[in-house]
Amino acid sequence: MSFLIDPALLYGGGKAYRRLVADRPADATRDAVVATGFMAVFWGVSIGLYLDRRWTKPIWWICRARSGRDWMLNSGVLKIDETRVGRRTHVVAALIFATYPLWLWLGMRRSAAR
Repeated sequence: MSFLIDPALLYGGGKAYRRLVADRPADATRDAVVATGFMAVFWGVSIGLYLDRRWTKPIWWICRARSGRDWMLNSGVLKIDETRVGRRTHVVAALIFATYPLWLWLGMRRSAAR
């Protein structure tokens, strides 16, 4: 997971979930439980990567990144020096993490309208 692909994955996950339950009656509790599960996984793994937690090494190693933070910030595309980030980068990262539920909601909402 990375800042460049997480929004698309969350949006797509929301769409896929909505399609999966399209023929079932609306259930706000079920939707909330599913959304909570999505967010637990995405925030848990992505924040773990950003903080370079040891358990995330298999993920960033497979992605050929130098660290979890390298993967989160650069995704193999950008050239941000993840070893020299400061407060501004951390604030921007926190703001991006805060948008994650929006992407999931947009995917669920967009699919519900169709």
